Amino acid sequence: MKRVTAFVLSCVLTSSAFAAPAPQAATTKITKTKTSRAKTAGKSVTASDLQALKDAIAAQQQQIQQLQQQLQTRDQAVQDLQQKLDQNTAAATQAQQKADQAASQTSQQEQAVSSLKSDVSDLKQNVTSTALTVQDEQKRVNQAIESPLALHYKGITLTPGGFMAAESVWRNRALAADINTPFNSVPFGGANASHMSEFFGSGRQSRIAMLFEGKLKGAKIGGYYEADFLSAGVTSNSNQSNSYTLRQRQFFGQAALDNGWAFTGGQMWSLVTETKKGLDNRSEALPMTIDPQYTIGFSWARQFGFRVTKNFNDKFWMGFAVENPQTTFAAHGQNNNFLLGSLGSSGGLYNAFNGNYSFNESPDVIVKLAAEPGFGHYEIFGIYSSFRDRIFPCATAGATAICNGVTGPSAAGASNDTRAGGGVGANARVSVYKKHIDLGAHVLLGTGIGRYGTGGLPDATVRPDGTLALIKSYQALGTIEWHDKKLDVYLNGGGEYAGRTSYFNPVTGKTEGYGDNLFVNSGCGKEPVPGAGGFTPGSLGSCTGDTRLLLEGTAGLWYRIYNGPYGRIQFGPQYSYVSRGTWSGASGIPGLGYQPKGVDNMVLTSFRYYLP
Repeated sequence: MKRVTAFVLSCVLTSSAFAAPAPQAATTKITKTKTSRAKTAGKSVTASDLQALKDAIAAQQQQIQQLQQQLQTRDQAVQDLQQKLDQNTAAATQAQQKADQAASQTSQQEQAVSSLKSDVSDLKQNVTSTALTVQDEQKRVNQAIESPLALHYKGITLTPGGFMAAESVWRNRALAADINTPFNSVPFGGANASHMSEFFGSGRQSRIAMLFEGKLKGAKIGGYYEADFLSAGVTSNSNQSNSYTLRQRQFFGQAALDNGWAFTGGQMWSLVTETKKGLDNRSEALPMTIDPQYTIGFSWARQFGFRVTKNFNDKFWMGFAVENPQTTFAAHGQNNNFLLGSLGSSGGLYNAFNGNYSFNESPDVIVKLAAEPGFGHYEIFGIYSSFRDRIFPCATAGATAICNGVTGPSAAGASNDTRAGGGVGANARVSVYKKHIDLGAHVLLGTGIGRYGTGGLPDATVRPDGTLALIKSYQALGTIEWHDKKLDVYLNGGGEYAGRTSYFNPVTGKTEGYGDNLFVNSGCGKEPVPGAGGFTPGSLGSCTGDTRLLLEGTAGLWYRIYNGPYGRIQFGPQYSYVSRGTWSGASGIPGLGYQPKGVDNMVLTSFRYYLP
């Protein structure tokens, strides 16, 4: 552009240089003419010559005007050319700026195109990934619709559970029992049933369950229901239509706060029962046995309770519970001078035929601490129970005797008597060998705690004056379990003990209570004749047989045939050896005691389908 400008300026200057001499040449010519004419005038000037001179001067002036006009035109042309040059220079500058801008835009566009190509590539990948995600989500949704893990109702999640069971039990000594074993009824050698084995097939342990969960801000609320068919109604039998009633196992509601506090109320496993995770409901460490009475030495109850627990960072837990009380009772030789409770009132919805219900003063109170330091689960707990009966000091008065101002037997002077009982216990469970093996240990010691043991030993007996005497009790269980993908194997060994609790009555000259060595056991080994009708075994005569120690060893396994999204099918056999030892009593031979014993061998099988 600079070269073009220089060339134009050069042309203008050259044109000016050539045009400038023109006035000088004209002036010279005029001067010469005037000189020549002056010389001539010197000789002879005429009018015609003067006129010619004027005409020449006029012509020259005209030429000068024309030349001036040409100069003005030229100057105007130069100005116009200068303006055009400036415009062209400005245009060239703008063009250069636009060119530079276009080059910059081109570079930006190239970068944008490159970025766009990258974005398109990423978009293609995202579209592909999104399509796969949509396909997976659609598959998950379809699967959830076709096979939901839970149901939803008004914001509540409902999760069904349970299993269907086909089970059997064979015992070499009959107990007239379903697959749940009444351990404290194992027959002595003289019983008719001890000479006969028995087989029962049953589906009554089949279980149905439902978990209810709702999430609030700061809390989770819900409940749990669980039932089976191990109960009997008035019309239940095993003859044709095995119609057994539905039994409530658990039915409780719960509010679990995010700060670790939990409040639970209803029918549930007692806080005495060992758990696997903190003090959480539904994490109970139940023996893996087929027998729904579990195994001797296992301490538990399922009953009403209201429980408060606190979780401290999933490392330490404390719990407090009030639970339904009852008194299991056994006595021999006692007087009729006390009242503990009553048979159930049918109008009060208690079993009016075979249920004894004590009149309880207050609930059982249970406190438990649990810890999980990173290697195992450990618990310590305590139970407090209050026992009460009403005593009648004049109930055994003679017909003519005066007692408390009244002649003969009467309720004069009757009063209530209360005794405090309870115990302490501990549980420990550790996983070893890459969590394939679980080792467990349990112990519970105290007085008046017999009903918390699987064996069903008594809580209390009675003194001659009618006041209750609590029986010392020990319960212990050791467990070894092997867990694998397909197989579970378990070994249990446990025992329960009831202490001798007896008293001499100086009025009658006899002993009363539980397990006294003067109680007669001479008939425990003699088989009696049966009663009428073919379904009435004979009763053993002269056989007190108070249980001292129950022992059981159990071995079994569970094999999972299938375990997947459609549920679980498993099969398991179990063998149990049960020994029932008694307190020694009179044998009928002077100076010789007799300690009867009952032993039973049992084989159980189970085939189950669990809901997924």
